[in-house]
Amino acid sequence: MSEAHGSTYVPLNIFKRILNYKMTVLYEDNHLIIVNKAPGEIVQGDKTGDEPLSEMVKTFLKEKYHKPGNVFCGVTHRLDRPTSGVVVFAKTSKSLTRLNDMFRKGEVKKIYWAIVKNRPPADEDTLTHYLIKNEKTNKSAAFDTEKPHTKKAVLHYRQIAASTNYFLLEIDLETGRHHQIRCQLAKIGSPLKGDLKYGAERSNPDGSISLHARAISFIHPVSKEPISITAPLPEDALWRAFEPSK
Repeated sequence: MSEAHGSTYVPLNIFKRILNYKMTVLYEDNHLIIVNKAPGEIVQGDKTGDEPLSEMVKTFLKEKYHKPGNVFCGVTHRLDRPTSGVVVFAKTSKSLTRLNDMFRKGEVKKIYWAIVKNRPPADEDTLTHYLIKNEKTNKSAAFDTEKPHTKKAVLHYRQIAASTNYFLLEIDLETGRHHQIRCQLAKIGSPLKGDLKYGAERSNPDGSISLHARAISFIHPVSKEPISITAPLPEDALWRAFEPSK
């Protein structure tokens, strides 16, 4: 886990030493390993130089199986740094190639949970916008009609719970555009809790945004068996208030 003061993240290695960080593995076989990403972690290395989740998985596999050489760990998809939830890595080149193709073809079903302060206009709806990414600001803008260089973005949402001040939405992501959920919900006046970049009033204490990749399902790229994984919610009082009854 990582913490932010303003917009600056405390280095992950420091927090992991303090919190005795232990990676949460949700599923593993000979071809795949699926983990629950904590807010603040990066899936793949970037300019910050912080240790990415992909390298943590390599270290985990190397230590677990006492591997003397390099460990293969292929990145199949990504989550934004302040987002939490399920991430799938490939342990073999065969599974990586096939999973990449499945993600590209939309054969992987992804469900997200999002907490918003402003109730959406409808309890359930399909949002269709046209998004364009600003490389300089690392932010996307949404339009109601197609414009040059935009990409079509479609998601389905439904309100599944509410507290005194917040609403919990379940989101079925049909396309996978840059900051799609964040941008589209902001477009309808319901930015994610903690998401200053897209209009939230204040940040979350740990620098996260209240977006969680809750579940993922697909056909195993090698065994062809159905895989369905649900990621536990973050250790946060508001998320826990929305924890389903067992």
